[in-house]
Amino acid sequence: MTPGSHLVGGHPVLVWRAARPWLAISSGPLGGGIGERSWVLNATVPHDYDRADPDAHLAEIAAHLGLTGPGAGLLTAVDVREVVCREDTGVLAAVTTGIGGAPTWAAKAEPALDYAVGTINAVCVLPVRLSEAALVNAVATVAEAKAQALFERGVPGTGTCTDATVLLCPADGPAEPYGGPRSAVGGPLARAAHAAVFAGLG
Repeated sequence: MTPGSHLVGGHPVLVWRAARPWLAISSGPLGGGIGERSWVLNATVPHDYDRADPDAHLAEIAAHLGLTGPGAGLLTAVDVREVVCREDTGVLAAVTTGIGGAPTWAAKAEPALDYAVGTINAVCVLPVRLSEAALVNAVATVAEAKAQALFERGVPGTGTCTDATVLLCPADGPAEPYGGPRSAVGGPLARAAHAAVFAGLG
């Protein structure tokens, strides 16, 4: 599913719209958690972005675009028009990859605010419904695939401190119970996410 591209306030925004609400899991500032979502947006912001209310900002962008109902929103300093999309066995991964000047190691001891701008945002569409437990597992699968791509590209880190993931699947039908990298859906998800991040780092 190809996102639509828009400009809001001079900054590009990608929008995914659903004909029927998806079941989603999101770590983004707007619409985070698990629930039904009708749209997703990934918006570019300036490198010196300092708003303390990103959820409200995303809601403003959504309203400007006429998006209604529950949705999920992500922000990044990357130009979202540089999104990389990869598909594997019906799974689509759309990733904007920015590591800034200093990617981070997840388990490194460092001050909470000692970071450079950089964000890897992944929006992934799955062809079948996953159980809530499988959705949580699938988020971990995306993180593993991302870390593998960073390692293979020689990037000294496992990601950035502001990475976000949104997974979307049908809200009805039989639920797949597993989302790990060797499961029926998690395997293609891992490969698609890995390929998108790997290409985005090139």
